[in-house]
Amino acid sequence: MPKIDIEAVEIRTGSSYPAPHGAAMAGRRQQRLGDAAGLTQFGVNLVRLAPGAMSSLRHWHERQDEFLVVTAGQPTLVDDTGETPLAPGDCCAFPAGDANGHHLVNRGETEAAFVVVGTRTPDETGWYSDLDMKVEVTGGEMRYTRRNGTALGSP
Repeated sequence: MPKIDIEAVEIRTGSSYPAPHGAAMAGRRQQRLGDAAGLTQFGVNLVRLAPGAMSSLRHWHERQDEFLVVTAGQPTLVDDTGETPLAPGDCCAFPAGDANGHHLVNRGETEAAFVVVGTRTPDETGWYSDLDMKVEVTGGEMRYTRRNGTALGSP
């Protein structure tokens, strides 16, 4: 099945973020195109952002590269250097280990969309630039904690 029937790929909403952070993902929809095609070495997602929505909390990965290409709308890249307006055809790359927290925000009046490709590793640590939070992934299981490893919500 070389051609992917995008209309047949499940649309996912919501987030794996712990409360109350998951609510920040309202207006984001994604389709796991790589999974639909049986890819195992890297992930490929089509992400759509309603006006006012964001792609994720600002984050960076220790072991996983990310690459994206904007396909529709005018999202804004927000990272440690500031804000960069994007348009269809623009590409962004986030190398593993680069502690430049990033995400996209749709400040426009129409839907924005992009395709993001990322490395799949069995274990990963991700850091959230604007929160005292990190995620550790071990064998596909996600565990969110404070940056120092203590439980979220603990004093």
